[in-house]
Amino acid sequence: MNRVLSNGIVKTYLIAWCASSFLSCKPAVLPPPADYELAIAWAGMSTSITQTTPSNSPTFASRAFGYIGLTMYESVVQGYSTHKSIAPQLNGLGVLAKPEPGFVYHWPLSLNAGQAEILRLIYIQTGDENKKRIDSLEAAITARFQAVLEDDSLVNRSIRYGRRIAEQIFEWSKTDGGHRGYLKNFDKKMESRKGPGFWQPPLYAQSFSHFPLHPHWGKNRTFLVADSVMEAPIPLAFDTTRGSPYYEQFRMVYEKRKNLTEEEKQAAIWWGDDPDLSFTPPGHSYSLGTIAIKKAKPDLITCAETYARIGIAVADAFRNCWKWKFHYYTERANTFIPAHIDPEWESFWPDPPFPAFPSGHAIQAAAAATVLTDLYGDSFAFTDSSHVGRPKDELRNVEFRARSFPSFWKAAEETALSRFYGGIHIPMDNEKGLEKGKEIGDNVNALRWRK
Repeated sequence: MNRVLSNGIVKTYLIAWCASSFLSCKPAVLPPPADYELAIAWAGMSTSITQTTPSNSPTFASRAFGYIGLTMYESVVQGYSTHKSIAPQLNGLGVLAKPEPGFVYHWPLSLNAGQAEILRLIYIQTGDENKKRIDSLEAAITARFQAVLEDDSLVNRSIRYGRRIAEQIFEWSKTDGGHRGYLKNFDKKMESRKGPGFWQPPLYAQSFSHFPLHPHWGKNRTFLVADSVMEAPIPLAFDTTRGSPYYEQFRMVYEKRKNLTEEEKQAAIWWGDDPDLSFTPPGHSYSLGTIAIKKAKPDLITCAETYARIGIAVADAFRNCWKWKFHYYTERANTFIPAHIDPEWESFWPDPPFPAFPSGHAIQAAAAATVLTDLYGDSFAFTDSSHVGRPKDELRNVEFRARSFPSFWKAAEETALSRFYGGIHIPMDNEKGLEKGKEIGDNVNALRWRK
């Protein structure tokens, strides 16, 4: 079976490979994977490709998970009388290819082929080694099923269908405004806004760029029409007067930095998910789906629905978040606090290269938690071991320790709070992010998934 490691790197042992090469010998084939094992194998590959593809970003990754999760669902939904395609309900996608009448399909093989194809298409820029890993995983799983099916026409028909769904979804993706977005992470022609309360590139930052990340991302098409017409959250008005609501937001960040507990420091680095070192924040949310599936072991359609809901939720969350970030262009604590409270102050965690309001971590975490709660209940306890095994953060002298939660919403709240602990966001950014993320998640849940 396929094992997905906590650090997101997939170690495939679906086949006992020969020492020389895959092409030069025949492997010993293992039994087919269970439904949930198949789904999490591809989810693990998706988060791994995200982590190991250069020039990736949380914005591009969120979009990728949207299309990857949707492909997983649409590649199998026609095989289940309980569920229906959501493609006609999405923003301009329309009806996808249907199975040929009178023919039998093997839906796990369709999922397998669809996931491999959408990953190859979405992450065309990834390295050759990653491309080989995708191909190898697809071949290994195909071999396991082929050994028991012994019907080449069934196998080939199922594979063609999964790839066809992936190709159709990818063609739709090319028109959303974010296609190959990694080629234009920073707009060097963009002039930053000047004036009090506006975001400025800080000295202590995650990026050396003095230009903000994906400033036009908010113009992209959403997966859901409802998410494109959401009412914008409204930030507090700029005010440097001591005791004013705006000033107090930054004062709370300043005071928290002085008395961070070890537990709060651990939360800050756990949810940091720097795209240069991890599978990004939306990848972390996608991996929570894997945690739920490993525990619940649902059937294939529920696994696929889980990843589809998470992917669409985080994709639209980031799109709307970026729309609002660049509408308001609000500052972060690393500029306000040195200017108005303490000139020597630095945040615990470095600033990301874009404006503050609302919090991207909060909005995507809330969106993911809302769909997971709808699927698995509001008292689904779990332990997140995603970063266990990572080296200690030497700069901050903090270990990566597994974190346990009584519910998905509690994990979302801690995700938001982690940015407050890190000095990245004031409470207002997180509160509005959680609020709007829940709204996006509710919109995803409201799609007609069942017949």
